[in-house]
Amino acid sequence: MSKKSATAEGHLAAGQGLMEKMVSLCKRRGFIFQSSEIYGGINSIYDYGPLGVELKNNVKKAWWQAMVQLKDNIIGLDSGILMHPKIWEASGHLAGFTDPLVDCKQCKKRFRADHLLKAKGLKPDFRPQDFKQHGLKCLECGGELTDVRDFNLMFKTFMGAVEDRASEIYLRPETAQGIYVNFNNVMTASRQRIPFGIAQIGKAFRNEITPGNFTFRMREFEQMEMQFFIEPEAEKQWFEFWQQERYGWYLNLGVNKNKLKFREHDKKELAHYCRAAVDIEYDFPFADRELEGVHNRGDFDLSRHQEYSGHDLQVAAESGQKFLPHVIETSGGVDRATLMFLLDAYTEVETRSGDEESKHETEVILKLDKRLAPIKVAVLPLSKKLDKEAREVFDLVRQSHMSQYDVAGAIGRRYRRQDEIGTPYCVTYDFDSVEDGKVTVRDRDSMKQDRVAIAELKDYLREKCNV
Repeated sequence: MSKKSATAEGHLAAGQGLMEKMVSLCKRRGFIFQSSEIYGGINSIYDYGPLGVELKNNVKKAWWQAMVQLKDNIIGLDSGILMHPKIWEASGHLAGFTDPLVDCKQCKKRFRADHLLKAKGLKPDFRPQDFKQHGLKCLECGGELTDVRDFNLMFKTFMGAVEDRASEIYLRPETAQGIYVNFNNVMTASRQRIPFGIAQIGKAFRNEITPGNFTFRMREFEQMEMQFFIEPEAEKQWFEFWQQERYGWYLNLGVNKNKLKFREHDKKELAHYCRAAVDIEYDFPFADRELEGVHNRGDFDLSRHQEYSGHDLQVAAESGQKFLPHVIETSGGVDRATLMFLLDAYTEVETRSGDEESKHETEVILKLDKRLAPIKVAVLPLSKKLDKEAREVFDLVRQSHMSQYDVAGAIGRRYRRQDEIGTPYCVTYDFDSVEDGKVTVRDRDSMKQDRVAIAELKDYLREKCNV
């Protein structure tokens, strides 16, 4: 084995180990559960537990603040999951949103044809009629494979009482189309002028054949997308602007810069609607890397909806001449970003406690940015005898911050539980607090402890948590 291969295998093994630890932590501490687990689970669908829903909401809040609240020319939208089926004809999803599939005739295992070719070191840009010429067999049992056929990734359902062709409708595979068909409504109601953007966070559904890697690729997921409408000659300027803007968002939330990079799509891999595309990639502990995409969609979307709907979607320039706006899209996954923040924050250190019971333990700390941490403050009475007074402090703190009260176990154990879920500040109410009216506030990262008057605690934490 070459030195390069050995290094790659070592990196893969380390990544698999990290993912196993992360999946275990997510279930044990209530971040993410397998959906329908008591019935054996349902593949690639996950439920967010008490801590997971807080973390995910904080990711969405941080995105919305950066993309809408702090921008003068971006407004929000929440469009329907079910939309007119002709939208998906206009967008190209009915004709082109497909995966090439083969089945094993023996074990019935299903594969994406391009993934089979890639696994054998062959180019995935093949013609279906040429697939068997490569002599590929089933990766599971070595059996013979069927011919390649296209499989549409949209989930189909029916609207109304009768299940027939006329009542067919689809769960949206992306949130972007809801923005395009509302373009005129939003522009008129908000009195916006080009350039401006429309942002949306919402559920999308794709019947992926090969989902996996925990919450990285799922059949039901949530997107954070923004469509920025511009004059055609401004494409290059805004395409570059939004690459840097979105890259900077991750850095601002504490993501390791060494694990982020840009990857430009070559012409062969561009989606049918794209003139240019750049991915922001993160060094996930598995083969997939895409975190978010920035796309130059040109006027494809508005021109198609104008054609299929018969509605004029042009706008007037200052000269009075009408044109179809071009679009720069930023498209990221809430679930994918949430997983990335968890992995990036995961840190193992030798225990910092001096007690004999735990001195040989390895402690896990989630060094999440304070804005993302699901629990901002934990209130810990030193003894159960102080429960009444400590709960009064808890009731004070929880008015401003998502907080947790923990009285069970040794104080060192409780600190470590809070470190493991990423809580930035632990407030300890001790016997001296009864006399001096002060509590000890412990910082997760610096381990610094401040003695703070209870009367000043809300202001102290507000400044520390930046909320």
